[in-house]
Amino acid sequence: MMSFSLLWFMSSLVMIICGLWGFINYHKHLLNSLLSLEFMMLGVFWLLILQISSMSKEMYFVLFFLTLVACEGALGLSLLVLIVRSHGSDYFSVINILEC
Repeated sequence: MMSFSLLWFMSSLVMIICGLWGFINYHKHLLNSLLSLEFMMLGVFWLLILQISSMSKEMYFVLFFLTLVACEGALGLSLLVLIVRSHGSDYFSVINILEC
């Protein structure tokens, strides 16, 4: 029988791989890309918790990482709102880089 920490380790790796798969396959919309990136960061967060708790160190770095992930999510959502307001949708094919 597998130990509980090994099960958490494998589930966090599966979360990272599923997020990467979603980022690669569903790249037509900006919202899908942002959601898959957040899912990957959640998997990295679980891996970080497992590593730091196994070494019995302080959890301040995990809180700092979680703060950065939350800021990244807020920045991504603000860019999504800006793109939808200026271009009408979040399709990457609609967004023209050369347009001012």
